[in-house]
Amino acid sequence: MNRIVVFIAAFAIALAALVAGLYTSSRQDGSPSGSTATIPPKAAETLFAARLANLKGSEQQLEQYRGKTLVVNFWAAWCPPCREEMPGFAALQSKFADKGVQFVGIALDNADNVRTFLQSTPVNYPQLLAGEDGSDLARAVGNSSLALPYTLIIDAGGKVRATRMGYLPEKDLEPLLRQALAN
Repeated sequence: MNRIVVFIAAFAIALAALVAGLYTSSRQDGSPSGSTATIPPKAAETLFAARLANLKGSEQQLEQYRGKTLVVNFWAAWCPPCREEMPGFAALQSKFADKGVQFVGIALDNADNVRTFLQSTPVNYPQLLAGEDGSDLARAVGNSSLALPYTLIIDAGGKVRATRMGYLPEKDLEPLLRQALAN
């Protein structure tokens, strides 16, 4: 009986460690442990050529943001780390707007889900809808696994400076923005 209790306790501890490890790895800060993506040579041009609807249904072209330091975040309302990082993105949009930084969210979700989420967590940067077709765009800009969230930082000259798969906290994004602005 004592062995069974010890086995169950050891199993519970191992399971808790596994869950904690999976949660921690999903929140990587961009270290070389797989959270970066291979950047296709024409990723920025592919993004600038994209036409997506905003929440009002008007078609928008990302070309309108050329010449700015652009942070493009692929996300979905059903994605917990996506929802968690958005307030930090909004804070950095406010902090860096006067330096020519523009954040853009690209939702791989439907308009109703996005609107519902944004009612509880408003953001100060444009949200575009890619829906299910957004997976092709996400792949074309380096997200071959279609993991969410996925973020690209493009400098004012149109060069992709960084990509991150997974949760990207404000404290880790800010230095990446400063580097993109310095180039």
